Amino acid sequence: MTTIATLDPYTAKAENTNLTPQEKINGLKEIIKETHTAMLTTRSADGEMHSRAMTPASPYSDTQLTLAFIANNVSHKFDEIQNDSHVNVSFYDTNTTNWASFSGKAKVTTDHETVKKYWSSSTAAWFGDLKDGVHKGDANDPRVAVIEVVPDEIRYWITTKSKIGRATSVPGELRTITKDEIQLTQGLHTK
Repeated sequence: MTTIATLDPYTAKAENTNLTPQEKINGLKEIIKETHTAMLTTRSADGEMHSRAMTPASPYSDTQLTLAFIANNVSHKFDEIQNDSHVNVSFYDTNTTNWASFSGKAKVTTDHETVKKYWSSSTAAWFGDLKDGVHKGDANDPRVAVIEVVPDEIRYWITTKSKIGRATSVPGELRTITKDEIQLTQGLHTK
Protein backbone atom coordinates (compact mmCIF):
# COMPACT_ATOMS: atom_id res chain seq x y z
CA MET A 1 0.00 0.00 0.00
CA THR A 2 1.28 3.44 -0.91
CA THR A 3 1.45 5.88 1.99
CA ILE A 4 2.44 9.47 2.37
CA ALA A 5 5.67 8.29 4.01
CA THR A 6 6.61 6.28 0.91
CA LEU A 7 5.65 9.07 -1.49
CA ASP A 8 7.26 11.84 0.59
CA PRO A 9 10.06 10.14 2.55
CA TYR A 10 11.92 13.42 3.09
CA THR A 11 9.08 14.89 5.14
CA ALA A 12 8.49 11.61 6.97
CA LYS A 13 12.15 11.52 8.02
CA ALA A 14 12.11 15.16 9.05
CA GLU A 15 9.06 15.02 11.33
CA ASN A 16 10.03 15.06 14.97
CA THR A 17 7.20 13.98 17.27
CA ASN A 18 9.41 13.17 20.26
CA LEU A 19 9.56 16.61 21.83
CA THR A 20 7.64 18.01 24.76
CA PRO A 21 5.34 20.95 24.08
CA GLN A 22 7.78 23.28 25.88
CA GLU A 23 10.70 22.04 23.76
CA LYS A 24 8.65 22.77 20.62
CA ILE A 25 7.74 26.22 21.93
CA ASN A 26 11.39 26.99 22.70
CA GLY A 27 12.42 26.09 19.13
CA LEU A 28 9.62 28.21 17.72
CA LYS A 29 10.55 31.21 19.90
CA GLU A 30 14.12 31.06 18.56
CA ILE A 31 12.85 31.40 14.99
CA ILE A 32 10.62 34.35 15.87
CA LYS A 33 13.43 36.02 17.82
CA GLU A 34 15.85 35.71 14.89
CA THR A 35 13.47 36.84 12.15
CA HIS A 36 11.81 39.84 13.86
CA THR A 37 9.30 40.28 11.02
CA ALA A 38 6.32 38.18 9.99
CA MET A 39 4.06 38.06 6.97
CA LEU A 40 0.39 38.32 7.98
CA THR A 41 -1.89 36.91 5.28
CA THR A 42 -5.60 37.74 5.14
CA ARG A 43 -8.37 37.09 2.62
CA SER A 44 -10.46 39.84 1.03
CA ALA A 45 -14.19 39.62 0.35
CA ASP A 46 -13.49 38.64 -3.27
CA GLY A 47 -11.26 35.75 -2.14
CA GLU A 48 -7.89 37.36 -2.90
CA MET A 49 -5.08 36.68 -0.45
CA HIS A 50 -3.03 39.66 0.77
CA SER A 51 0.17 39.53 2.80
CA ARG A 52 2.04 42.28 4.51
CA ALA A 53 5.14 42.46 6.67
CA MET A 54 4.45 43.13 10.34
CA THR A 55 6.47 43.01 13.53
CA PRO A 56 4.86 41.05 16.35
CA ALA A 57 4.71 42.67 19.77
CA SER A 58 6.83 41.05 22.43
CA PRO A 59 5.17 38.10 24.17
CA TYR A 60 4.29 38.56 27.81
CA SER A 61 5.22 34.99 28.81
CA ASP A 62 7.52 32.15 27.76
CA THR A 63 4.61 29.93 26.73
CA GLN A 64 2.54 32.55 24.88
CA LEU A 65 1.68 31.30 21.40
CA THR A 66 -0.87 33.96 20.50
CA LEU A 67 0.78 36.57 18.27
CA ALA A 68 -0.08 40.22 18.73
CA PHE A 69 0.38 43.02 16.23
CA ILE A 70 -0.33 46.70 16.75
CA ALA A 71 -1.86 48.18 13.62
CA ASN A 72 -3.83 51.10 12.21
CA ASN A 73 -7.49 50.06 12.30
CA VAL A 74 -8.39 52.06 9.18
CA SER A 75 -6.15 49.90 6.96
CA HIS A 76 -7.59 47.29 4.57
CA LYS A 77 -6.40 44.34 6.65
CA PHE A 78 -9.12 45.11 9.21
CA ASP A 79 -11.86 44.86 6.58
CA GLU A 80 -10.37 41.56 5.48
CA ILE A 81 -10.21 40.18 9.03
CA GLN A 82 -13.83 41.23 9.58
CA ASN A 83 -14.76 39.39 6.38
CA ASP A 84 -12.81 36.22 7.27
CA SER A 85 -10.94 35.85 10.55
CA HIS A 86 -8.85 32.90 9.28
CA VAL A 87 -5.29 34.09 8.79
CA ASN A 88 -1.77 32.79 8.35
CA VAL A 89 1.35 34.29 9.85
CA SER A 90 4.71 33.12 8.57
CA PHE A 91 8.32 33.76 9.52
CA TYR A 92 11.46 32.92 7.49
CA ASP A 93 15.09 33.21 8.49
CA THR A 94 17.25 33.51 5.36
CA ASN A 95 20.44 32.76 7.30
CA THR A 96 19.34 29.34 8.55
CA THR A 97 16.32 28.44 6.34
CA ASN A 98 14.28 28.06 9.53
CA TRP A 99 10.61 28.94 9.04
CA ALA A 100 7.36 28.93 10.99
CA SER A 101 3.73 29.02 9.90
CA PHE A 102 0.84 29.88 12.21
CA SER A 103 -2.66 29.08 10.96
CA GLY A 104 -5.41 30.48 13.10
CA LYS A 105 -7.99 33.15 13.67
CA ALA A 106 -7.48 36.88 14.13
CA LYS A 107 -9.26 38.87 16.81
CA VAL A 108 -9.23 42.65 16.81
CA THR A 109 -9.42 44.78 19.92
CA THR A 110 -9.10 48.46 20.69
CA ASP A 111 -9.24 47.80 24.43
CA HIS A 112 -6.97 50.39 26.00
CA GLU A 113 -5.39 47.97 28.51
CA THR A 114 -4.56 45.49 25.74
CA VAL A 115 -3.07 48.24 23.57
CA LYS A 116 -0.95 49.45 26.52
CA LYS A 117 0.25 45.89 27.19
CA TYR A 118 1.78 45.66 23.70
CA TRP A 119 2.60 49.30 22.96
CA SER A 120 6.21 50.42 22.57
CA SER A 121 7.63 53.84 21.79
CA SER A 122 8.84 52.64 18.38
CA THR A 123 5.26 51.80 17.40
CA ALA A 124 4.33 55.50 17.29
CA ALA A 125 6.28 55.95 14.02
CA TRP A 126 3.67 53.85 12.18
CA PHE A 127 0.86 56.23 13.12
CA GLY A 128 2.21 59.76 13.18
CA ASP A 129 0.68 62.76 14.88
CA LEU A 130 -2.03 64.21 12.61
CA LYS A 131 -1.94 67.44 14.67
CA ASP A 132 -5.71 67.38 15.20
CA GLY A 133 -5.53 66.83 18.97
CA VAL A 134 -7.09 63.34 18.65
CA HIS A 135 -4.85 61.30 16.35
CA LYS A 136 -1.56 61.83 18.19
CA GLY A 137 0.14 58.55 17.21
CA ASP A 138 0.29 57.35 20.80
CA ALA A 139 -1.35 54.48 22.69
CA ASN A 140 -4.51 56.59 23.14
CA ASP A 141 -4.95 57.27 19.41
CA PRO A 142 -8.34 55.86 18.25
CA ARG A 143 -6.64 54.37 15.15
CA VAL A 144 -4.58 52.01 17.30
CA ALA A 145 -5.79 48.43 17.51
CA VAL A 146 -4.29 45.08 18.40
CA ILE A 147 -4.65 42.11 16.10
CA GLU A 148 -4.28 38.93 18.13
CA VAL A 149 -3.72 35.79 16.11
CA VAL A 150 -4.86 32.74 18.08
CA PRO A 151 -3.25 29.76 16.38
CA ASP A 152 -5.07 26.53 15.58
CA GLU A 153 -1.83 24.85 14.50
CA ILE A 154 1.80 25.88 14.21
CA ARG A 155 4.24 24.09 11.93
CA TYR A 156 7.88 24.97 11.70
CA TRP A 157 11.18 23.82 10.28
CA ILE A 158 14.35 24.08 12.29
CA THR A 159 17.73 23.36 10.74
CA THR A 160 19.75 20.82 12.68
CA LYS A 161 22.78 20.30 10.42
CA SER A 162 25.36 22.53 8.89
CA LYS A 163 25.44 23.13 5.14
CA ILE A 164 28.04 20.36 4.74
CA GLY A 165 25.76 17.74 6.32
CA ARG A 166 22.74 18.74 4.23
CA ALA A 167 23.71 16.82 1.14
CA THR A 168 23.64 13.41 2.78
CA SER A 169 20.58 13.40 5.02
CA VAL A 170 17.59 15.40 6.20
CA PRO A 171 19.08 18.73 7.34
CA GLY A 172 16.47 19.62 9.91
CA GLU A 173 13.27 18.84 11.71
CA LEU A 174 9.65 19.54 10.88
CA ARG A 175 7.76 20.19 14.09
CA THR A 176 4.06 20.69 14.77
CA ILE A 177 2.47 22.33 17.78
CA THR A 178 -1.01 20.84 17.74
CA LYS A 179 -4.32 22.44 18.60
CA ASP A 180 -4.42 20.47 21.87
CA GLU A 181 -0.94 21.69 22.85
CA ILE A 182 -1.88 25.27 21.96
CA GLN A 183 -5.06 25.05 24.04
CA LEU A 184 -3.03 23.72 26.96
CA THR A 185 -0.70 26.74 26.86
CA GLN A 186 -3.63 29.14 26.44
CA GLY A 187 -5.16 27.66 29.56
CA LEU A 188 -2.03 28.71 31.41
CA HIS A 189 -2.74 32.34 30.46
CA THR A 190 -6.41 32.49 31.46
CA LYS A 191 -5.88 32.03 35.18
